[in-house]
Amino acid sequence: MSPVSHLTSNSRRQPSWPRRLFAAATLCGLLAACGCSHFRPHSETQYVYVTAKQAPLRDRLAAVSNRVGQVNNGDKLQVLESARDGRFLRVKTPSGVVGWLQATQTANQALADEFEALRQQHLHSPIVASATTTNDAYLHILPGLDTDRFYRLSEGDPMSLLERATVPKPVSPGAAVANAARAASPANPAAPPPPPPMGDFWLVRGPHGETGWIYSHMVDINVPDAIARYAEGRRIIGAYVLATVDDPEAANQKSSSKKAAAESQDTAPTTQPVTNIPEYVTVVNSGKAGLPYDFDEVRVFIWNIKKHRYETSFRERNIMGYLPVKLFKSKDPYGKGPDAQQQLPTFSYTVLAADTPIPAPDPKTGELKPAKLVTKTYRLEGNICRRLLPPNTPAPDVAHPTPEPKKEKAAKGKRKH
Repeated sequence: MSPVSHLTSNSRRQPSWPRRLFAAATLCGLLAACGCSHFRPHSETQYVYVTAKQAPLRDRLAAVSNRVGQVNNGDKLQVLESARDGRFLRVKTPSGVVGWLQATQTANQALADEFEALRQQHLHSPIVASATTTNDAYLHILPGLDTDRFYRLSEGDPMSLLERATVPKPVSPGAAVANAARAASPANPAAPPPPPPMGDFWLVRGPHGETGWIYSHMVDINVPDAIARYAEGRRIIGAYVLATVDDPEAANQKSSSKKAAAESQDTAPTTQPVTNIPEYVTVVNSGKAGLPYDFDEVRVFIWNIKKHRYETSFRERNIMGYLPVKLFKSKDPYGKGPDAQQQLPTFSYTVLAADTPIPAPDPKTGELKPAKLVTKTYRLEGNICRRLLPPNTPAPDVAHPTPEPKKEKAAKGKRKH
């Protein structure tokens, strides 16, 4: 073999370094194009929760699509992908159904965690009243109609009231312009601006433990019909069973009236007569929103066995009271013999102290936090409610929504001539 042919064969078998560099670059490009899992970061699984009452799942994003499933409020869905404009999400249900859903009908995991933290925070909060929803309503994370919402209650769902808050209502653009023009009017430049309209919200616990704030107009507080007629145009926000009275004659009268009504309709009565009649302690307010207190009146209804009707045993008005009302038992101080250890029904509530300024709602939460409260405790002794105070202790002064006239003391030492 000639020297020339030997060099030519070696040059073919050993490519030059530019060719090697080009081959390595080509190989890296192919690996990147193929999306090798070793070079692509894994995205974490994302979840969303349904906020709508019900929402359909569609098989595709098009003017004409098929409905492949339905999700309900509170359902947890896995996010598979998102549309380019972010308006729709492709989700997967726990049962494996895959479809497209509007993003506005969902809440992210962060909001769900906030609602769970709120539920845990008030897991053992005392119940101040029971109520039902007057219509379908959302639960909000904070008081206000513009705050984030998650759970949705249906009309007639039972719920427990935990706290009350009051916040300013959203002002419409027209009302804002009118208020600004009124403030700039030269007719009365010294007049202060009118206070903003307020709206009340209740922190509630739903039938399945869901917790959130609901607009007070969506709440119907449960009040027995037997005492609701004594509201006198005001609003009873709490009715609590203080004791029960056995009145067989009243039960016989009710059963006989029901029997007569059933005979007139050729039907048989289906309910048994009730002999234990409850006696109630109620708290009442004017029904206005934005009050710096929860109630301004306490009234106790007892049952008159002779006349078979409710009567008022105790009533206190013109106070600034705050929920909750507590019910318990206390020892009968006049019990003798076998009744010496008898426990009588007792209740207590708190009112604003006289030397304390009227509390203003918290600007963020809308909750009322009085600086100083006075606890009033009363015991039902027969038909009389007697206040319990430590010996030789005068009753502390309390605040009043309407100033009360000062009582003039009678002159002492005067002789009759």
